[in-house]
Amino acid sequence: MTLKERGGAGRFRPAKRSLGQNFLTDPNIARKIVDALDIRPGDNVLEIGPGRGALTRHILDRQPGRLVLLEKDDDLAAALRALAPSIELVAGDAMEFPWRSIDPGDGWKIVGNLPYNIASPLIWDIVSLAAFSAAVFMVQLEVGQRLRAASGGKDYGALSVWVQSHARVELLFKVPPQVFQPQPKVTSAVMRFFLQPRPPEPNAAKALGSTLRLCFQQRRKQLATILKSKGIVDPEGLLLGLGIQPSQRPETLEPERFQALSNRLQNQFGS
Repeated sequence: MTLKERGGAGRFRPAKRSLGQNFLTDPNIARKIVDALDIRPGDNVLEIGPGRGALTRHILDRQPGRLVLLEKDDDLAAALRALAPSIELVAGDAMEFPWRSIDPGDGWKIVGNLPYNIASPLIWDIVSLAAFSAAVFMVQLEVGQRLRAASGGKDYGALSVWVQSHARVELLFKVPPQVFQPQPKVTSAVMRFFLQPRPPEPNAAKALGSTLRLCFQQRRKQLATILKSKGIVDPEGLLLGLGIQPSQRPETLEPERFQALSNRLQNQFGS
């Protein structure tokens, strides 16, 4: 059954630039994205920004236990309600959703074609706040490369460290602009995330965020110089004690090293 038969796709109005909407039109790619989430009958699924339902139809075919759609656009939400009576529609902004409310005991799987303008901060929040069993997101390729970047490269930054400290990240495949309406000017990438077995505790995560802000705002400087500017006593000794050379720059430090550094600095940072 086609989306038009289910929900009346002809009623959907043009994409809104203000919401960063680029609707996926290729059913094969939509199927591949949903396949990557490995939905089993009875699984709970939350879809972010379902738009015209390109992914939603394939999710429904896999008989989820609960399917929650988080959609900010009221016009789209009205049409999405007709896709299936079992759908739970939440009208609102994903950036304001209470991600901590995702219960770890419910095994939630999260999926979405994320608007380019909010993908980075949204993924930052989701991996650190939501207790999901798996997540698959389509993002701008440049963002995808930053999400999985290894230390030492130009793509490696605060987003890389934060996300990799909380989740294992995979780049599954690239998606060309031609399969969207309207067509974006960039290539997209489909990314998959699994939470780390031991992510940072809330206080440690807060310290990690402070450390990342401090270091990557001055990423061209040496770590000892950066810490000294914050008033840290004997930064060289502190770094050497963690197996870090004082002359290293932030982009050379692996996530594990950043976590160790932030734990040591935890009591010295106010926020």
